[in-house]
Amino acid sequence: MSKRKFRKSVESIQRQIEIHYGKIASEKQKVVPDENLIHYWQKEIVGLKKA
Repeated sequence: MSKRKFRKSVESIQRQIEIHYGKIASEKQKVVPDENLIHYWQKEIVGLKKA
């Protein structure tokens, strides 16, 4: 993999992590947050960080 493709891949993963953190924050602000959804996004973040 070239440096450019690698950098784009890393940036894409970082962007996805930021989006997931935003979704978690948004869900936690609800009166009744969906804990299963929050847990799912947290698992996704862990998986993305391993990639």
